[in-house]
Amino acid sequence: MKAIWEIAVDSGEVSSTKGVAERLSISAASVSNMFARLQEMGLVEHERYRGATLTERGRREALRLVRRHRLIETFLLEHLGYPWQEVHEEAERLEHAVSDGFTERLADFLGHPDHDPHGGPIPSSEGILEADDSFPLSQAVAGKRLRISKVRDEDAEMLEYLGDRNLVPGRLVTVREVRDLDGVVIVEDEEAEVYALGEPLARYMFVRDESTVKKSGGEGAA
Repeated sequence: MKAIWEIAVDSGEVSSTKGVAERLSISAASVSNMFARLQEMGLVEHERYRGATLTERGRREALRLVRRHRLIETFLLEHLGYPWQEVHEEAERLEHAVSDGFTERLADFLGHPDHDPHGGPIPSSEGILEADDSFPLSQAVAGKRLRISKVRDEDAEMLEYLGDRNLVPGRLVTVREVRDLDGVVIVEDEEAEVYALGEPLARYMFVRDESTVKKSGGEGAA
């Protein structure tokens, strides 16, 4: 359910069997069986050859799991010294072994953070999630000054690459060029370092228009 929710958030599309299989690194047949079971439980609506969408009940359950996962990630990074490229996989294992009570005690201990280490918003205990107006860097246009808001967290190698270059949530970049030929996005950071990011990596990063953030009094105005 968490994978179905994440794909819908990232792409705005129905979560296909192939998309969920790729995200979870399991077979398409296993995903199809899972879709059928979740539909029987009233958690998803599944249309063959199209994909699955969460019911309202399924969405509440997915957000409960997302909250637990992102709080665990934050704890691992801030208090156990895990690098940000390792916390996702560790949290994937731990989230199935703790209770809702533990989750809320963890939230208290951490001071109720709003975002996880990769910039993902943490749902409230009531299942409320802040509006997200970010978009993939691959959709940016040249000349825009953008703030990195979040990055997808399932690829440790990509996270290590971004971390080594300090291309992390909160950083400002200016788009110098978006190449139509191969989708490469060339950005310049605040230290005038220039990076050519391939189209898969640009899709992996989410940004906000800095001019829009400033006008709304958001994080870019801080």
